[in-house]
Amino acid sequence: MNRWRPAPWPLVLALSFAWLVSLHSVGESEATEIAILKSSDLSAYNQAVEGFRSTATNDNLTLREYDLEGDLERGRKLARRIRASDASLVLAVGVKAALAAKLEVLDVPVVYCLVLDPDKYDLSAPNLSGISLEVPPAQQFATMKTILPKLKRVGVLYDPGKTARLLQEATAVAKQQGIELLAQPISSEREIPPMLRTLLPLVDALWLVPDTTVLSEESLPFILQESLDANRSVFGFSSEFVKRGALLGLSVNYRDIGKQAARLSKRILDRQVVPPVKTVPDHFNLALNLKTARFLGLDIPPEIERRADERY
Repeated sequence: MNRWRPAPWPLVLALSFAWLVSLHSVGESEATEIAILKSSDLSAYNQAVEGFRSTATNDNLTLREYDLEGDLERGRKLARRIRASDASLVLAVGVKAALAAKLEVLDVPVVYCLVLDPDKYDLSAPNLSGISLEVPPAQQFATMKTILPKLKRVGVLYDPGKTARLLQEATAVAKQQGIELLAQPISSEREIPPMLRTLLPLVDALWLVPDTTVLSEESLPFILQESLDANRSVFGFSSEFVKRGALLGLSVNYRDIGKQAARLSKRILDRQVVPPVKTVPDHFNLALNLKTARFLGLDIPPEIERRADERY
């Protein structure tokens, strides 16, 4: 009669090890789901999502997209649905998506992007990370000085009810770089002509900031033309401004922001970093208007011209 005999210990250990490895492999092959919560069907948001998708490439990664259609309440309902799903992380694109995720998604990491002035909306929570949309003032002033090395005084129009915090920060940063920021407050678009004409003779250049009281389709052409007539450079935050006559503009590329959000998401999922993580864009788009430079009699350093992403 054959009797059962215990397997030798080396064989038992080998089989146990193989079993553990197989379990680990099964765990690794399980799909990870990321929910993409988009504020609306705007080109900028779509570019960011495309950048995210192009970088978040993994056979075990599932991306599910949800569109708020511009409605915060709809966004909150979608966010609750996402919270009940198997999503391991949420990408929130735009301010309404970020607010909906902050209010409803509390137990998985959230990465937001394409939000102007996150502090204004109090986008802070233990699970909330993000990439700001702003170009830091220090970066802007440093770039200005590469074009105008003798730059001493920069003028800016602003509405205290909208951009006071930005101007407070920018004034201190400018001082560190030897620049005096002359900030002229306004409360309505009607005040732009007299205040601009008062400001331009006192400064070496004009700085445009994202302030909807100051900048509109009607006011921008006037500001650019008045500045050129006064032989003053204009520095902006959009390549569109540069295309229309501003000397220089630093801005972000929405697709690049989406790619950066994908890399940040991967680091969070891989536990390389722990939320909350707040960061600035990795790359800034530099636009130059060479026609404006010639009109103003300025010589653009060759290295700056070569570095420009867009030239007009």
